Amino acid sequence: MTGQAFPGGASTAVSLTFDVDAEAGWLGEGEEYARRLTILSEGRYGVVRGVPRILELLRRFDIPATFFVPGYTAEVHPGLVETLLAGGHEVAHHGYLHLRSDKVDIQAQADEIHRGLEALEKAGAPRPVGYRSTSWELTPETLELLVDNDFRYDSSCMGDDRPYVERWEHLSILEIPVHWSLDDWPRFGWNIDGGGNVADPAELTRSWIAEFESARAERRHTSFTMHPEVIGRPYRMAQLEKVVEYVASSGDVWFARLDEVAAHAAPSLGVAS
Repeated sequence: MTGQAFPGGASTAVSLTFDVDAEAGWLGEGEEYARRLTILSEGRYGVVRGVPRILELLRRFDIPATFFVPGYTAEVHPGLVETLLAGGHEVAHHGYLHLRSDKVDIQAQADEIHRGLEALEKAGAPRPVGYRSTSWELTPETLELLVDNDFRYDSSCMGDDRPYVERWEHLSILEIPVHWSLDDWPRFGWNIDGGGNVADPAELTRSWIAEFESARAERRHTSFTMHPEVIGRPYRMAQLEKVVEYVASSGDVWFARLDEVAAHAAPSLGVAS
């Protein structure tokens, strides 16, 4: 997807993506978190305050986005999936309890896929066509589950900065790549046990605008990854709004959900859409 025309004659495509981990982001780390009310409340903040702010920003700029929702999040926050869909956004798969594939056995990996699918279906979502692994750790076993369950794309790997085909032995899937530098968590993610970073929020604006300009120069797609409990803090949302304003004002961009990007990229990559 370098040098190709995008819908509307745009020279570049941009996707805003949000991982709605909420409480699942911590419960998946271990049973001990079930008693840690403070840290769970921070995850809940992402749904209670972060998501409404994000949806309002997207509404004002008429931007469709992709939300990766763990099945557990869909279960404990009724109405979330319905609200996302009503805004015209894609609801994609992000496991069930946000378990890292590389830290659990094959059965647990299968349960994450199947329970996540069931929870999203019960919440009213169409069957998801996209998947993002927890902490972007994808294993061969989970990749095989994605192929077997007819997912059209994955968004967990970093082998290119354009959509490409990720392969492992006989397995392959259309990959819409990610990168840590295009994620809010490495900048702002913090917890009392593991520390973290509370970065200058303006650095996000500078870096992400620079990424957009590089994508526009190369006529390619790029995507940004965010977490509502992280980016949803007002002073950080202000920086995201600056990025969105800058990109939108270029008049030369296709804002696209990842399922739309996958459908657009598939023919040139020889992948069935």
